[in-house]
Amino acid sequence: MTAPVSPAETLRAALAGLLDGLPARQAAQAVERLIANYRGATPTDAPILRDRADVIAYAAYRMPATFEAVRSALAALAQAAPAWAPGSHVDVGGGTGAATWAAGAVWDGARPVTVLDWAEPALALGREIAAAHPALADVTWRRSRIGAALTLESTDLVTVSYVLNELTAPDRAALVDAAASAAQAVVIVEPGTPDGYARVIEARDRLVSAGFHVAAPCPHSDTCPIAPGTDWCHFSARVSRSSLHRQVKGGSLAYEDEKFSYVAAVRFPVAPAPSRVVRRPQIRKGQVLLDLCESGPALRRATVTKRHGDLYKAARDAEWGDAWPPADHR
Repeated sequence: MTAPVSPAETLRAALAGLLDGLPARQAAQAVERLIANYRGATPTDAPILRDRADVIAYAAYRMPATFEAVRSALAALAQAAPAWAPGSHVDVGGGTGAATWAAGAVWDGARPVTVLDWAEPALALGREIAAAHPALADVTWRRSRIGAALTLESTDLVTVSYVLNELTAPDRAALVDAAASAAQAVVIVEPGTPDGYARVIEARDRLVSAGFHVAAPCPHSDTCPIAPGTDWCHFSARVSRSSLHRQVKGGSLAYEDEKFSYVAAVRFPVAPAPSRVVRRPQIRKGQVLLDLCESGPALRRATVTKRHGDLYKAARDAEWGDAWPPADHR
């Protein structure tokens, strides 16, 4: 029996031919401009993705990484709420639809999805790519200005990924409030930088004030124990690079690590992790050092040794971002 093709593999296959017919120099220039925009701190009131060349460059350059980051965040939500699955989904600022693909990778089955973005070329290409995946047949691609004027219809899940950096502070606040009013669950993903983390914390505070419970990554809904300006909470997702991806991004490795910050918050009762691994585990002879965020709230370094038996084996397998301890050790 042939093994089913995963959404990640289907997405990679759908992306594989996008650069055919697009001159390499044009693609490289579009990628350079996109990098400058996404790393910048100046909000924009115009779409970053202007035409098909821009969108193709974006899809090859950013879509696999966005998919993996959002999938990691949604998987953490699913782990905290195993009995819940979204019956509907609105992806705000979704562009070519990476978060829509990610939701399909976490929860089986099709669901009504609306992707909102102000860049029509991105929506058009997202629609084209989605045709490769039957589970995305019921997706509406709608042009919409993302900001204070946005209104959202009632839905189970709202995702907002790599969008807040493009907005002014008032627009960010209005968008988070609109998501909180519309959804049962809100997941926000930003770059894993100090600024990205600050935007996530700002959104997290607004969601908690609106009555939401934090499902992940935090094991609590209290104030983050990281002192402002001293550090930032972020995680890492491994992204497989196709030869096309390596060509567009100018890299030689078969993978890259996407750093991201996120919050997943819900209106219903949820069981967050007792603690979460917030740095890459340090494996030493006979011991593993785990930096944990705990429900105190507090930050603590735990040392797990061979004397801990099976828990030591679990610690050796633990990854940055995992819940701790594993479910079978609680």
